[in-house]
Amino acid sequence: MNQQADIRIVNQGSVAVVEFTESIVSNLDGIAHSARLLKTYVDENRPGKVIFDFDRVSFFSSQVLGLILETRAKLLNWEGLVAICNTNSQLQRVFKITNLDKIFRFFPDRTSALLSMTSDTIEDNIEQI
Repeated sequence: MNQQADIRIVNQGSVAVVEFTESIVSNLDGIAHSARLLKTYVDENRPGKVIFDFDRVSFFSSQVLGLILETRAKLLNWEGLVAICNTNSQLQRVFKITNLDKIFRFFPDRTSALLSMTSDTIEDNIEQI
């Protein structure tokens, strides 16, 4: 079976950016492979800040939410931050319905997310739940 990841991880300064490579992220094997790839990256690199960039995404399955939450849980072990950018109105609705809009910071684009993540303090970026 060909397992292709639905993500690409790019380092931009001190921030790891997770780019989704497909417009529809719903293939369970691809998401599982992406989760393993991201887990390995996080375990080996211990990034302090991760941005999930949804620029290319028009739809995703609920497993993507699990991938983001697992990453957040891992980064919280060392006070790391997770942010989300480039979500369209449909994706924003999903985050709002699931109340994830209350635990993540959202940015309209990657540039503003990077600027905030490289200049803000942890206390400014994370909401205690």
